[in-house]
Amino acid sequence: MWEAVIPECLLPLPGDLARVDVWLDDPRFFEPFRPVFDPTHGRPSIPMETYLRLMYLRFRYRLGFEALCVEVADSLAWRRFCRVPLGERVPHPTTLMKITTRCGEAAIGQLNEVLLAKAHEEKLVRLDRVRADTTVVEANVAYPTDSGLLAKGVAKMGVLVATLAALGLATRTRFVDRTRSVRRRAHDIGAWLRRRNEDAKEEVQALNLELCDIATKTIVEARRVAVNARRGVRDCEAKATGKALRAIAELERCAGLVEQIAAQTRLRASGVTPDGSTRVVSLHDPDARPIAKGRLGRPVEFGYKAQVVDNQDGLVLDHGVVIGNPPDAPMLAPAIARIIRRFGKAPRIVTADRGYGEATVEADLKALKVRQVAIPRKGRPGAARQHVQRAAWFQREVKWRTGSEARINCLKRDNGWRRTLLDSEVGARTWCGWGVLTHNTTKLSRLQAEAERQSEPPTPLADQQPEKAAA
Repeated sequence: MWEAVIPECLLPLPGDLARVDVWLDDPRFFEPFRPVFDPTHGRPSIPMETYLRLMYLRFRYRLGFEALCVEVADSLAWRRFCRVPLGERVPHPTTLMKITTRCGEAAIGQLNEVLLAKAHEEKLVRLDRVRADTTVVEANVAYPTDSGLLAKGVAKMGVLVATLAALGLATRTRFVDRTRSVRRRAHDIGAWLRRRNEDAKEEVQALNLELCDIATKTIVEARRVAVNARRGVRDCEAKATGKALRAIAELERCAGLVEQIAAQTRLRASGVTPDGSTRVVSLHDPDARPIAKGRLGRPVEFGYKAQVVDNQDGLVLDHGVVIGNPPDAPMLAPAIARIIRRFGKAPRIVTADRGYGEATVEADLKALKVRQVAIPRKGRPGAARQHVQRAAWFQREVKWRTGSEARINCLKRDNGWRRTLLDSEVGARTWCGWGVLTHNTTKLSRLQAEAERQSEPPTPLADQQPEKAAA
């Protein structure tokens, strides 16, 4: 009834959304969600076509869940795109958050596979040459310091113990809330650091060791509270609540993280730099790691390392997210193998930066039937290698490889890769997967429109006017 009174000029979707709407209107995009939901048990969810299109708009226009729902409710075109009738409410933001967490990386990984398979069927994927590069996807954490993490950890354990006591668990177990002590010492550290002299450095190290001692005492007491609380839950299992079980699990997890932070603080006070591959930089995202990429403005970033492999059309053919800062070279051959599995043939040319420049990498790519590999070698090349790297085709492909920096910048600027808002490695992979799905869907819709435009027959020229007869 409502659509009957809407002017016909307002019904069509804008150009980009109309093309994306056609791409997403495929039943294969619903299959990855089937294992997540039971057909008969549980509360009914929102339609998955609505969820998929809402998530596309969220990453395409860099909106939060709350802002997204407001914009969709207010826009007629976005309502039609998301298949939300005028007489129905837009899904609540918390519903979208819960579905995103529940589906996880498995669903978004399968969605990307379906999208690339459909693109291959439409003959829109070119494998003439591909390029690879790595970047850092920042975690949603503030700049970490050991003293700050210790203070936050002790305060968090105090809050969790108070929560358990309010639920009637471990009420007689001794626990001293040392939040004021650690915050006072953390404040003193900030005051001493502003002096910038040797005395200040020694005083800061002494204060850090005091924080470690306070945190260690709190950890011992917190673990005793957790043990007694679990015993209390077993004794009154019928009255146990999910809130109590979650608080106990979080208290145990927090105690383990604070213990690791105290250990790395003592290690740093002894003059040894902690190993970055195991260093804890966040209490709520324990998988985030410090990564040094050599950037002038940000020498060290905190998050995850991601690899992107794209082709000459800007289509992301493979991506991956890993913990820490492993070397680039071993990541390239598995990515090319996944591309071969998806499309049935190997790329003709593979290029990357010097971080991938190892003889084993080139040998692995040749074994995968890659014809040409344009990757500069690390160190000083010999005479034979210099002859290869000075060839015209090699120089041309290396120059083309620099465009991968622009592709990564596009993912960060337009598709959410600058910072993941989902915690843990699984959350980072889920977040980056949605960004890649949005980027590829937009790119493929435009490539298909361009292909259709080129396949149209040329318009015939207008008939020439006959020459005027001579007088």
